Amino acid sequence: MAPGRSSHAFRPLSQRRFHRRHASLYSGSPDMAAPRRMRYQTWDLEPMRPGTTIFASLCALLALPPARAGEPPIATVTVTARKEPVVKKLDRTVYDVSSMARAANGTAQDVLQATPEVSVTADGHIAVKGNAQVTVLVDGKPTAALSGDERAVALQTMSGADIASVEVITNPSAAQQANGGAIVNIVLKRDRKPGARAQLRGSAADQGLWNAAASGDMTTKDLSVHGSLAYRHDGTRKSRRSAVDRHDPLSGESGQTLQASEVFVRRIVQNAALGVDYTLSETDSVSLSARHDERRSRPLLDTLNMVRTGAGDTIYHRISHGPNEQSDDSASLAYTHRGRGTALKATVQRSRTNGLVDKSYQDVFVAPLRAAGYGRGATRSARRLDQATLDWSRRSEHGQWGMGLDLQDEVIDLANYQAAVDPATGVEAPDADTTNAYAVTTRLAAAWLTRQITHSQWQVLLGGRFERMALRVGPAQGSALARHWQAFNPSLHVKYAITGKADLTLAYRRSLQRPDPRDLNPFTTYVDAQNLSRGNPGLDPQRLTAWEIGTDAAGDHLNGSLGAFHRVSRSTVTDAR
Repeated sequence: MAPGRSSHAFRPLSQRRFHRRHASLYSGSPDMAAPRRMRYQTWDLEPMRPGTTIFASLCALLALPPARAGEPPIATVTVTARKEPVVKKLDRTVYDVSSMARAANGTAQDVLQATPEVSVTADGHIAVKGNAQVTVLVDGKPTAALSGDERAVALQTMSGADIASVEVITNPSAAQQANGGAIVNIVLKRDRKPGARAQLRGSAADQGLWNAAASGDMTTKDLSVHGSLAYRHDGTRKSRRSAVDRHDPLSGESGQTLQASEVFVRRIVQNAALGVDYTLSETDSVSLSARHDERRSRPLLDTLNMVRTGAGDTIYHRISHGPNEQSDDSASLAYTHRGRGTALKATVQRSRTNGLVDKSYQDVFVAPLRAAGYGRGATRSARRLDQATLDWSRRSEHGQWGMGLDLQDEVIDLANYQAAVDPATGVEAPDADTTNAYAVTTRLAAAWLTRQITHSQWQVLLGGRFERMALRVGPAQGSALARHWQAFNPSLHVKYAITGKADLTLAYRRSLQRPDPRDLNPFTTYVDAQNLSRGNPGLDPQRLTAWEIGTDAAGDHLNGSLGAFHRVSRSTVTDAR
């Protein structure tokens, strides 16, 4: 810093964020590093909404000689401000949930259920503004546990107390791989203040539900270590009623099957996480993180079945005990470089999830009375996701440039087993029609470029993403089917500030939506006691085009938004049952 210049730094009042910056102050020229250095802080103060009070005392620290004995200590800078609970950005909306009461002792599903624009059913199915094709990310990256049908269980067992904010992206830019839909990004807490801390928390509820967790972190000048352990007894009540009418056009036989069940699924959950952040220099740092989650339950499921045919009614209870198990593991390594106006981040990540749903059952007949029937069944799944990403950004005079690479390799193994059991001998007779196994391998390579422009009241984000997708369906019995596709998908986001509290937005995105692995099943699959399904391994990805227009307005105590969207898909995948 040149002699005589103040260390205060103020940004134009039109900017809305509240920043804190740390830097080193040297005596003499800024290009010369003197043997001694001092720390100083600069604060950017910007206007807040009415009712918000800022208390600040500012002190400029110059490169002065060391304090002498008897001199008063240097004044301390103290700034207090309110953090906005909702932040509208050009391509996303950020909801701060760090202080949400529902998150303190709830799950990630509880947090998402309380997040505007997001709807979550009791069994974990997510939709964003009516769009059921939703990609769930954690800290901006996909994981195996949140990429498939196991996602519902993963959300029900992830601790809500670990979540800092939720980002809702209804129309993602070219920088995100959204698989043709919206994105919900769960951002975890990262408190890296100097010192050491530990926290214990727990809660209890009726139905014998309780949880206990411990977390802690230790941060020094260049190293930060943080970890957590949790043990949880949770549960969910599930009710189901269905009626299936059938008619055989060949024999003319007709009938109806009624099913009804209610079960309280009790689940034991264990979580462990560890992370290390190390500062290599003032511009470079590395981060390593690992996580393990394990869930198991043994629900007693009693399903009442009433089968009506021309010959009479058959009534029986189908009883099963599980067990159901799922485990998730993930690890990631990231390198970050921040220079003058540039940022570079390289990340490699591996995640894996294994699941077992035991469908073994006993049929207890009520009418007509006869011996109990037995069957053994199970569905196993294993999903592995490897990913490498490279993100680069650079500030320019009127905005920012961004580009990156995204490589993904996903392997999903699915297996079904169904057999009748002789009650006298215990010998199993596998059902060849519903016993099968297959693997779906997907390789994705993408390169993207974005350009953000800010001018007066306008903000524009232009983007383009080139993707190449290779898909292989390999059944355990039979020949494999391999296909590939490639496409260039543009994106556009525009925001016009009408006033300081109201704006208009426009978004456009074209993308590919991959078929779900279960839609590619080349075999007949056992679904439940009465239903079977079969996939189509030759499905093409859906090609989607989405437009969205909206307006947002903020008041002193109320925020509102109004929007409309238009989506068109080609090669649309539909279910026929």
